[in-house]
Amino acid sequence: MDGQSQRIDELRTLIVHHWERYHEADAPEIPDADFDALLVELRALEVERPDLATADSPTGRVGAAGRSTFDEVAHRVPMRSLDNAFDIDELRAWSERVVKRLAADGAAVGATGEAVENAGDPSAVTWVCELKFDGLAVSIRYEDGVLVQAATRGDGRVGEDVTANVRTIADVPQRLADGAPSVVEVRGEVYLGLSAFAALNAAQEAAGDKTYVNPRNTAAGSLRQKDSAVTATRDLSFWAYQLGEVVDGPEPASHLETLRWLAGLGLPVDGHVASFDDFEDVVSHVGAIEAARHDLDFEIDGVVVKVDDLALQGSLGFTARAPRWAIAYKLPPEERTTRLLDIEVSIGPGGQATPFARLEPVFVGGSTVAAATLHNADQVAVKDVRPGDVVVVRKAGDVIPEVLRPVLSERPDDLAPWTFPTECPACDEPLVRPDGEAATFCGNYACPRQVRGRIEHFVSRGALDIEGFGEQRVDLFVGEGLLDDVAGVFALNYDRIAGWDGFGETSVENLRRAVETSRERPLGRLLFGLRIPHVGTTVADLLATAFGHLDLLQAATVEDLEAVEGLGPIIAASVHEWLRQPRNVELLGRLRSAGVNLEARTTDPGGEVARVLDGMAIVVTGTLAGQSRDEAKAAIVARGGKSPGSVSAKTTALVAGEGGGSKLVKAEELGVPVLDEAAFNLLLASGQLPG
Repeated sequence: MDGQSQRIDELRTLIVHHWERYHEADAPEIPDADFDALLVELRALEVERPDLATADSPTGRVGAAGRSTFDEVAHRVPMRSLDNAFDIDELRAWSERVVKRLAADGAAVGATGEAVENAGDPSAVTWVCELKFDGLAVSIRYEDGVLVQAATRGDGRVGEDVTANVRTIADVPQRLADGAPSVVEVRGEVYLGLSAFAALNAAQEAAGDKTYVNPRNTAAGSLRQKDSAVTATRDLSFWAYQLGEVVDGPEPASHLETLRWLAGLGLPVDGHVASFDDFEDVVSHVGAIEAARHDLDFEIDGVVVKVDDLALQGSLGFTARAPRWAIAYKLPPEERTTRLLDIEVSIGPGGQATPFARLEPVFVGGSTVAAATLHNADQVAVKDVRPGDVVVVRKAGDVIPEVLRPVLSERPDDLAPWTFPTECPACDEPLVRPDGEAATFCGNYACPRQVRGRIEHFVSRGALDIEGFGEQRVDLFVGEGLLDDVAGVFALNYDRIAGWDGFGETSVENLRRAVETSRERPLGRLLFGLRIPHVGTTVADLLATAFGHLDLLQAATVEDLEAVEGLGPIIAASVHEWLRQPRNVELLGRLRSAGVNLEARTTDPGGEVARVLDGMAIVVTGTLAGQSRDEAKAAIVARGGKSPGSVSAKTTALVAGEGGGSKLVKAEELGVPVLDEAAFNLLLASGQLPG
């Protein structure tokens, strides 16, 4: 047996194994993206070696045939799967194939019922985009408007009867609206919303029971419960997106008309459906959905693109497993498997010791990941991940990559459990875990890693924002003994720095100028930069606004602090204690001597700023031409407004610079006014939104 033949056999065995784990056991071992990669590799090898192709190859299957105790249901109209596009080039290539096929078909018929002479013209094709829900495909049959049967997709020809369980889903009507045909079979997706999943896991945790891994597997397992009373407790949901068999029904001309008709019958249809005549608008829409995917209350793994005209769909037809008139664009995978090379411990600015994974680099969540968090010692023990394991890694949006679990079927027999170190890897001092806490700490305030972390935070963009003072320079200055705390930033020995490699006259002068400029940052930025426990940017600004000067803040009692709106007793006690610790009193004295601004600036060069934005919540996103985002937020706060980090129904307006992303999409969905920079400047001056 040659190498290709051996790999084909290996891939077929792996795919069947993982298919059964996914479809039958509802307990997949690997992420969807890894499974897709196995299928893609097998298809490519079968194309290269057609002599090795077989009729029973998993590349020709739609789903799992199933070996359950549920009754079988034969689908009168097959439930086919979709072909996938994994990048924009593949998506464009699919659209080009569609257009060429239509151009070659002189008998193509359009929505009007007349021959489409220009069917090969891309402008003659309307494209429909829908979200690709990450749930379980089902078919629901109504006769004379009454729900009579529901079945899973199964292998596309035969599924499982889950009627009793589907009846418990609140979104699924037991009876359709008046005017329903004698038979209508609707296809759609059963899913578990993210808020419902969180509530379910919270209830499991409160009861001392095991929590569930993810919404998709939980939805699938819930739908295949033998006792429908259990299914009823899971708060499942349903979206309708396609028709199967219809008897005595209308004949809509397009997919969009079909969806409107389904909604008119009382079936839930997701509102994120959009149509486009220009395929480049489809590409832009896919990008917008990718940016906004985490604003949804349910998980999606892609966007389905279809030809809208049903007659053109009929002309395009099907392959053995999928329609030619539709494709699923898969968003960048948020879970992948890779090898865990080692577990190391990092020391944060506050001394917290956090384990993290060193990984074989893997592309996940839109970027290449080589390290991922493991949170704390308890999480490592619960997950039981070990150096040498194949592990599942998740990266969702801007969230820090995380190791979820090991793939136990891939674990070598001799792999020993990992144990948390007892000494700090940076200073060799003992690591201590306080009673009742999940975190472990290095108690050495002078630990070089803590010193670096405190300075890195102090000079960062959200704090003193000292340009050119990045992590590498902090490491260099601390390592060379030039810096040992944040106050030392304002006492740098520039003559010594000028003698080092890589520091010319211009770069030293730029650094000096950036440090001098940072002295004038307002008090809120300074308070945030000091890393007072529980004090983020919002609390820092509240403190600066309430007291106006560091001296007044230092003189405040706990009661004074608790009286500030938005501060509770825990934050007040934390701030009060920090300000009175001797080393912090000494540090603040050195900052005062260095000429650092200690006031909350509430005026501009022209004098007092009117509070024209009282009661308004203005969100800023994207890149503005005339000011930084931080400057825009400061201008809002100075005028009495608030500048939260996310868009909600309470948002007064969104200021959108270049690259607005998901916040812009959210604002448009909620009907929140969107302002360009000119309109924002008018708002700052007058307090009035554009008419």
